[in-house]
Amino acid sequence: MITRLFVPGQEGFELQESRAGVVLERILALSDDDVRSSLEDVIVRFDGRHRDLMGTFRRHARELADRLDPGAHLSDARILLLGATFTSEYAIEGAALCNPSMVAHPDQSGTPTGSLRFVMSVRGIGEGHRSSIGFRTGVVDAAGLITIDEPTRFVTTGRVSGAPFDAAVFRSELSRIGNVGEAANYVFDALGDRFTRSDLDARLEHLRAHSSTRGHGERAAALIRTIAARSYAVEFLGAVTTSERVLWPSMEAEHAGMEDARFVRFVDDDGSVTYYATYTAYSGSHISQQLLETTDFQSFTSGPLVGKAAANKGLALFPRRIRGRYAAMSRSDRETNTVAFADHLSVWTNASPCQQPAEPWEVLQLGNCGPPIETDAGWLVLTHGVGPMRTYSIGAILLDLDDPTRVLGRLRDPLLSPSASEQNGYVPNVVYSCGALAHADTLVIPYGIGDRAIGIATAPLPQLLATLIEQPDLPG
Repeated sequence: MITRLFVPGQEGFELQESRAGVVLERILALSDDDVRSSLEDVIVRFDGRHRDLMGTFRRHARELADRLDPGAHLSDARILLLGATFTSEYAIEGAALCNPSMVAHPDQSGTPTGSLRFVMSVRGIGEGHRSSIGFRTGVVDAAGLITIDEPTRFVTTGRVSGAPFDAAVFRSELSRIGNVGEAANYVFDALGDRFTRSDLDARLEHLRAHSSTRGHGERAAALIRTIAARSYAVEFLGAVTTSERVLWPSMEAEHAGMEDARFVRFVDDDGSVTYYATYTAYSGSHISQQLLETTDFQSFTSGPLVGKAAANKGLALFPRRIRGRYAAMSRSDRETNTVAFADHLSVWTNASPCQQPAEPWEVLQLGNCGPPIETDAGWLVLTHGVGPMRTYSIGAILLDLDDPTRVLGRLRDPLLSPSASEQNGYVPNVVYSCGALAHADTLVIPYGIGDRAIGIATAPLPQLLATLIEQPDLPG
């Protein structure tokens, strides 16, 4: 359960005229006794449900400060009641919980020998089908037994701020949109490869002042601001545990949800480790793909993924470079698995065919179930296949380590399909994962069940790899 600023008249996805003014007048008209009794009732009912509830009320009251008479003096109790009136709770998992991914935890201190601590991301869906990204932690031991830590009773959203911009992202996306080249070059030639919001705003002001000599200047500025609005940073306090943290939609492009984060522990050529996650941003009418970046699951940045290969859902990064380039599983044509390479982590222009639907359980479409897992035998990729009655099953393919467009083997039958007890749910007939974990010869597969719950399956990794090697890819 999180707290949100609530503006009466603007609830839901439709922007309507605010009723904040008339509500504020009613609060100001209350007697001191009514204020105290109402505030006491709120505290009795909601204290202990949220971290720093009074601080939340004060922050939300400050949001209304511009509607108050500058000379007005309000008691602390009235300020708190004002903030409480403009606060609501939101059950982030009230409608559904699904589509987890799992990676090794960045902090392994205190973990028993032979065990591995992990972070599992989850997709929570609440009222209005609005999705957010939450986390769980746990341990898998040497025998493949999994323990999930009890999550905290609090849920906290982080502090959102601006993030640095990358010129390559803007240039690529503007080139795809087209017809703003001169104006765009005027902006970015002066900014360099990396720049801040204030740098960009200053340069766009220059463009506005000289737009009469540069065609499409106003259009270019509008498009640049749209791209810029898709970058931000989120910071959580150190006292907030991992399971308490939730990444909540923080920009217009993801207003209706942040969907299906695919986390990967990425090791670069210099040995540095960064956790990335690709996810789908849903505005309510359009989708786009975003890239999350963190080293500690406390500080995050989010920025746009651009290019043809990132145009649809389901990009999943490989955990290292291949022949000096970034690589990713993609589904740019919305029904087959492809492999994309890139020199820039956020710019994905082209993808090469990898796997087409062949079996009855995947006849509608294919996609990945998270980032590839490196093994001695090849890249293990869990796939999702959609078949009759729009049933989602999980399969697997094995790709060549040096050339992941080459399929070494594929399962003829699903690795995991909805059992009779897993058929019902918010979205029926679905088992789906956004990322598995290999540890001590065990493949750990967290998966969503009908978008109503999360299960964890395990499989002996050597046996699975042997089966894949024995089942080479189908010709054609």
